[in-house]
Amino acid sequence: MSAALARTVHDPVDRLLSRLECVKQTGADRWIARCPAHNDRRPSLSIRQTDDHRALLHCFAGCAAAEIVHAAGLELRDLYPERPAEHYAGPVHAHSRWSRSDVWLLLQHEAAIAAIVAADTAAGRPVSAEDAERAGLAADRLADAVATLGVR
Repeated sequence: MSAALARTVHDPVDRLLSRLECVKQTGADRWIARCPAHNDRRPSLSIRQTDDHRALLHCFAGCAAAEIVHAAGLELRDLYPERPAEHYAGPVHAHSRWSRSDVWLLLQHEAAIAAIVAADTAAGRPVSAEDAERAGLAADRLADAVATLGVR
């Protein structure tokens, strides 16, 4: 097992890297590997871990993120870290269990999901029914947040 794979599998990047072939670390929090979504003879998949531990993917052959994670036996949500229940403490106001920073992080997460699926759709890439349903849920959650915050 390489040093990159010796990290914990609770991290989205580690979960993904453990399912890929020909993984090579190219820098701090950056790797290349063979893309599992197409017959990749040389590594064409770029993987990067963000400061908040999200996994970002780019296949230079043009495979969509949804295709890549599906071929690796994962789902788009597996590219994001799980947050423990106690992470969501700290009220927005006296009657809420959500802190402002948590709300913004959740909105950012939902917007990213919607953006990934929208970009795949705009590029004419196939989107699975599961990913389309998750994008719909993200859109609903964003609309609910806007309505709740009274943003016009």
